[in-house]
Amino acid sequence: MKQQFMISLVSLLLAGAAQAGAIEAPAVTRTAPDALTISWTGSDPVDVFLSDDPAATPGKATLVSAADRDGTETVKVAPGQRAYVLLKDRTSGATARIAERLVPLQQGSNFRDIGGYPAAGGKHVRWGLIYRSGGQPLLTPADLDQIRALKLQRLVDLRSSEERVLAPSRIEGVPYEAVGYSMAALSAGRPVGNGETVYRRMPALLAPQLRLVFQDLLGRKGAIAYNCSAGQDRTGFVTAIVLSALGVPRDVIIADYHLSTSYRRPEWEMPKIDTVVQANNPVAMFFAKYQQNPEAARPQPLKDPDGTAFLTHAFREIETRWGSVDAYLDQEIGVTAKDVALLRAEYLE
Repeated sequence: MKQQFMISLVSLLLAGAAQAGAIEAPAVTRTAPDALTISWTGSDPVDVFLSDDPAATPGKATLVSAADRDGTETVKVAPGQRAYVLLKDRTSGATARIAERLVPLQQGSNFRDIGGYPAAGGKHVRWGLIYRSGGQPLLTPADLDQIRALKLQRLVDLRSSEERVLAPSRIEGVPYEAVGYSMAALSAGRPVGNGETVYRRMPALLAPQLRLVFQDLLGRKGAIAYNCSAGQDRTGFVTAIVLSALGVPRDVIIADYHLSTSYRRPEWEMPKIDTVVQANNPVAMFFAKYQQNPEAARPQPLKDPDGTAFLTHAFREIETRWGSVDAYLDQEIGVTAKDVALLRAEYLE
């Protein structure tokens, strides 16, 4: 499943990468705790640079391979180190910037960078500025060190009031924002597993949280992160709207959404629920039921039996009620066309 999604996503990115020059299908994979393997295709010699700065130019990065022609290079990094790779075509001078999508936390779930995707004007989303995640209640000290290195300036928690009490984030030292609501509001009294019901409620229910996210993005003070419990549904919706504002194609947005099935680690999303202590807490008992179900330990595909991505229902709701994502942003979130232009100037390269 993971391989299928990654192949699909690389195919979607190929056209955008090719526009930069001869460097095509660039990718970074952690092949060992202390090693990254960089790959690309192309006939020209390529210089490979490494940096801990997501915006580093070749002159301020470390050259790790010169005039490389074989399309692959493995580099040593510290375990957990977040490194950014810059590939420079020696013939055309074109560059491509890439990084690991997933932040390799020991006890985190689905914490990833949404940089690198093709966007408006033939540009790409900048790396190292927007992160999406699952819950963070069980992070290790090493995980917290990794997250501190990201230099987050804001953290928006998309979870319900009950979830935030049951599983408070362990990330400290970052301004924290949330909007209270009940878990019951998400499902409207129907089973939470009903994808269409839940997703059609998201555009209205999560509008206050989206306003916070866009306020932080427009504030342009540095990297931000946002999360729900699994980092796939509410976080997937918010990511879809952010990427839409940046002009990322819908098929790329859907492909990114489906990566959650591979990147989730449910065992680290919620502390173990004591069913005796929490017997009268319906939200706690809901999560306890999941913890007791072996099927829930394996993330399930985010689509209807006919293959329709759950996220599609949220887009359909927006198009039915507001006409388009642009209209939704303007009328419901307060993000104008001028704001969108500012976002693209700041978050695309």
